[in-house]
Amino acid sequence: MLRQYAARRDDTPPTNAPAMLIATILALGAAVLHASWNLALKQGGDRYIAASLQFLFGGLLFLPVLLLAGPPRGEALIWLAASTAIHFGYVTALTRAYHSGDFSMTYPLARGSGALIAATGGAVLLGDTLPPVGVAGMLIAAVGLLALMQLGGTREAYAWALATGLLIATYTLVDTQGSRASNGLGYAAAQGVSVGVALSLAGLAAGRGHAIRAAAKRSWKRYAAAGGASVAAYGMVLVAVNHAPVGYVAVLRETSVILGPIGGWLFLREGLGRHRAIAAVIVLVGICVLIAAR
Repeated sequence: MLRQYAARRDDTPPTNAPAMLIATILALGAAVLHASWNLALKQGGDRYIAASLQFLFGGLLFLPVLLLAGPPRGEALIWLAASTAIHFGYVTALTRAYHSGDFSMTYPLARGSGALIAATGGAVLLGDTLPPVGVAGMLIAAVGLLALMQLGGTREAYAWALATGLLIATYTLVDTQGSRASNGLGYAAAQGVSVGVALSLAGLAAGRGHAIRAAAKRSWKRYAAAGGASVAAYGMVLVAVNHAPVGYVAVLRETSVILGPIGGWLFLREGLGRHRAIAAVIVLVGICVLIAAR
């Protein structure tokens, strides 16, 4: 069963009802897992080290999946290398966004903007089609994002959150091509290992080896759980894009934006939780319009 994804190349996937149902379930499950590991990262002390170890442990946990599904080969390796490089910028932007702003604002802003850019890029660069009603949904979601930016936060937080969104869209498009040239599960596991190793090596080169080893020894269970959720969530997304257009999958998984304000309010005691949740609901309405258009 795992091998069936390897046969799929970089053509646009079919949009029949069973395929769209599979993609929808996978994308929604990924949304919940993604919000969970990002909340753990926000609470993770030194967030660069936390991100490095989450990716590393997540990749190692999914090594059996990599062996069963088959590692990326040929063209997919080029996309994997590009994704690893992009993730350096992504992790930097993400950790700085969480350092400079509330989770309940930066998380939905980064994820929502990333989804809209990815949906646009999927239509323009990958040939995935979006009907006029889908475009209307994207505009509604954009209004929600603008409302979110009016509810507290600094220019620095906005800048890093939007930079994170741009990088999310970039690696989503790159990894979609890598997944379609290989297979979603194997590619996601390989990416977790490559990104985790690359980030850890960069930390060692910067003289942070002792801090990385101490953090791994002290909190390895936490990093393993969060990393497993991270790789599983992204693996689900990369399998989903083999069943549906990347714009549909990328925007559907961003239902997690509603979980950001809720998580920030419940677990981090951040203010404006209700108002930010309303703004996130507007984003979600736009997403639902886009789903209905499919």
